[in-house]
Amino acid sequence: MIPQHASALLISDLHLTPSMPLTAQRFFDFCEKDASQVEAVFILGDLFEYWVGDDASAHSPFQQEVKRALASLSNKTKTYYIHGNRDFLVGPTFLKKTGMTALADPSLVDIAGQQYLLAHGDALCTADVGYQVFRTWVRKPWVQKIFLNLPLAWRRSIANQLRSNSHSQYQRNAMTSPGLNHIKTNVTLEACAAILRSHASNQLIHGHTHLPAHHQERLGEQTWQRWVLSDWDLDHPDGARPRANALLINAQGVQALDLIKA
Repeated sequence: MIPQHASALLISDLHLTPSMPLTAQRFFDFCEKDASQVEAVFILGDLFEYWVGDDASAHSPFQQEVKRALASLSNKTKTYYIHGNRDFLVGPTFLKKTGMTALADPSLVDIAGQQYLLAHGDALCTADVGYQVFRTWVRKPWVQKIFLNLPLAWRRSIANQLRSNSHSQYQRNAMTSPGLNHIKTNVTLEACAAILRSHASNQLIHGHTHLPAHHQERLGEQTWQRWVLSDWDLDHPDGARPRANALLINAQGVQALDLIKA
């Protein structure tokens, strides 16, 4: 049975880390204030900048603070969680302590009488063949088991190296082939059409790409609507405009909220 709620807020790609305190504080305020206006909150992945195992959170005061905020949120509002590409190792121990309910990626939900297909979004970026191969491997249970059995310091080192390599590759591609880089880091129409068709849906919501928008799309005879959630960055280390958006869905429809102005 799919989750059913009269109203919901959806967020994604906060990439919470101690080095971005303003972004973290806006999330804490969101949990305490904004979420009380709806029946459910859906977090569509990449809540954390990275996650190397539930056991690591016990050694991180920052992650403990996030855990307390999530537990408080779950006590007031039904809270759901879809894994992202940065925090797909968030496990049952952390979920139990926060009171969040894990959803598969993708998942159908019913909000205010309308069905939406929710996903993180990285699996839809099928033009990036190399990433999809990497994603397939790191999602294998036996690979995850080996990684989680490594010493914590090793896991953190590996995660930091992967983040560094990913950022460097993105910067190189953006400079040398900006058009191709945009295609590779965005979802494809074919992937969206296929996933919607397999779930008999025509409304898709996802994050991951950091390209917030509302799209009316078509492929052949198939048509659908697609909403993309924004990432959050109030610390704007790259000089970009601060951003923190959420999607509000209720009886009035779908509305993008600018949480900077809220």
